[in-house]
Amino acid sequence: MRARAAHGHGWWPFFRHYLEMIAAMFVGMAVLGAAVRAGLALTGLEFPARPEVAALEMAVDMSAGMIVWMRYRGHGWAATLEMVGSMIVPALVLFPMLWTGVIPGDALLMLEHVVMLPLMLLVMLRRRDEYGGPARV
Repeated sequence: MRARAAHGHGWWPFFRHYLEMIAAMFVGMAVLGAAVRAGLALTGLEFPARPEVAALEMAVDMSAGMIVWMRYRGHGWAATLEMVGSMIVPALVLFPMLWTGVIPGDALLMLEHVVMLPLMLLVMLRRRDEYGGPARV
C-alpha cells in the first residue's frame, strides 16, 4: 500500500501543495512548450494557429509537469489523473463555446486558466487528507 502523500496537516500544507502544483504547471508549460516550438522550428514547421491546438498543447504541457511533481511527492495515480483532468476538462468544455461563437479564439486560453485554477482547488478539496488539509469532520 502506498504511503500517504500529505506532508503535514492543516491549511498551510494544503495551500503550499496548491502553490507547488501551480509552479509545476508553469515549469511544464515553459519546458515542454519551448521543446515543442524548438522541434517545430528545426523541422521548418509553424505552430498551428488554431486556438484549440494551443489550448490542448498548453494543458498537456502543464499536466506533464504536474504528473512529475505529484509522483515525486508520493501521490497515487488516481489523485494524479484527477489533477490532469482539471487541466484538460476546461479546454474540452470551452471548445463548443468557441465553435459556436460564444467566446472568441483569443479568449480561450485566458478562460481555460480561469476555470482550471479553481477546478484544481476543488480536486484537492475532494482529497483533503492526501493534500494535507484539515481532516473532514
